[in-house]
Amino acid sequence: MFQTLKKAWGVPEIRKKILYTLLMIIIFRFGAAVTVPFLNSDVVKSWMDTKGSDGGFLDYLNTITGGAMSQATVFSLSITPFINASIIMQLLTYALPPLERMRDEGEEGRKKIEKITAFVAMVLAVVMSYGYYIILKRMTVEGEDGVAKRALKYMTGGDGIFAAVVIVTCFVAGALIVVWMGNRISDKGIGNGISILLFAGIAARFPTDAALLVKLTKDNPSKYLFVSVGYLLFIIAEIAFIVFMNEAERRIPIQYAKRVVGRKQFGGQKTHIPIKVIMSGVMPIIFAMSFMSLPQTIQLFKENKHDGSFYSKFCDFFSTRGWGFAVIYFILIIAFNYFYVSIQYNPVEIANNLRQSNGGIPGIRPGKPTSDYIQRVLNKISLVGAIFLGIIAVIPIFMGMADPQLRALSMGGTTILIAVSVALETTRTLESHMMMRHHKGFLQ
Repeated sequence: MFQTLKKAWGVPEIRKKILYTLLMIIIFRFGAAVTVPFLNSDVVKSWMDTKGSDGGFLDYLNTITGGAMSQATVFSLSITPFINASIIMQLLTYALPPLERMRDEGEEGRKKIEKITAFVAMVLAVVMSYGYYIILKRMTVEGEDGVAKRALKYMTGGDGIFAAVVIVTCFVAGALIVVWMGNRISDKGIGNGISILLFAGIAARFPTDAALLVKLTKDNPSKYLFVSVGYLLFIIAEIAFIVFMNEAERRIPIQYAKRVVGRKQFGGQKTHIPIKVIMSGVMPIIFAMSFMSLPQTIQLFKENKHDGSFYSKFCDFFSTRGWGFAVIYFILIIAFNYFYVSIQYNPVEIANNLRQSNGGIPGIRPGKPTSDYIQRVLNKISLVGAIFLGIIAVIPIFMGMADPQLRALSMGGTTILIAVSVALETTRTLESHMMMRHHKGFLQ
């Protein structure tokens, strides 16, 4: 990866793209430090440190926004509305025939779907901004003098309609600006703009985690010195394992039949169908996290929770501090992984395409036996990938159960998986840029 970056930097045209991308990342991080008017960022940060650092959905959102949500900045929502809109449109494309036909139209259809996705992202940004404002209205933190402090600055009119409109508008505008910057990186930068901004937000949290480990080591060196060293070694091993699993694939051999036309012979080639082990990426984890965080999200909008009630016990069961949450979370990831793979791969369509092109799997009859064989392979590969994703996702939960002090760490699990996937994708994009310019020997 570093060698690829070094070689890419030596090409003037690619160097301009890299510098443009770095400029957008700097602007992105600058916007993540601009506080929205009428909000007390200290109160929001204190509240998030208490309520949103337990590995739940708020902690996940705060991590992918680079800590912007915990500081109530303009980019608090970051790219989360666009990610949610992309997931919704991807699912609807397989469910609604008009969108499916639009997808098959090629470049024009893709542009239409992108416009619809942008509109859905704007609607979601408005809804999420208003929901975040409602949560901010209820945020209170007890000060050192025993007086409760509120996130909204009531003395400056923070409880009025004008303040609500300003706060919601700032959040929506910030989300739209982030999407615009991601598109600019895709057009004028090195590509994969949204993914790069997501990586920048996650990477911005790593120094905070390092500072926490240093603080814990200084306060209790006899315990956390070995814990910190072991944690860093574990992260390195986890990155290596994620890279290995991300590149792993099952290759189904394909043999094309020979045919003679005149004096020439066509066909007879041998190839394969690659099936990646982690073909669904991080999507099953996002689906499972959204489902499991629903009770906690509803709880944020309630005034208070009565201890001992059914609702109280129900919310406690879905707390990230319990074994029940980890078990159900793991099962949901496996289920959503199978669901996501099923809408991506159609074994019947693959079998029909092979038969029409005079191709087939050696030892397997064309038609239904071929589709059944591909389905069996998909089921086995999906199970391996689902178990891997489930283990990656629940590791931070078990670490937090073993030591509550480590619950606030964002390095590990889903964030490492996203960061490594984006880094590998960006490396492949740079390699493709260099190959397009025919620089001999760059990739050797």
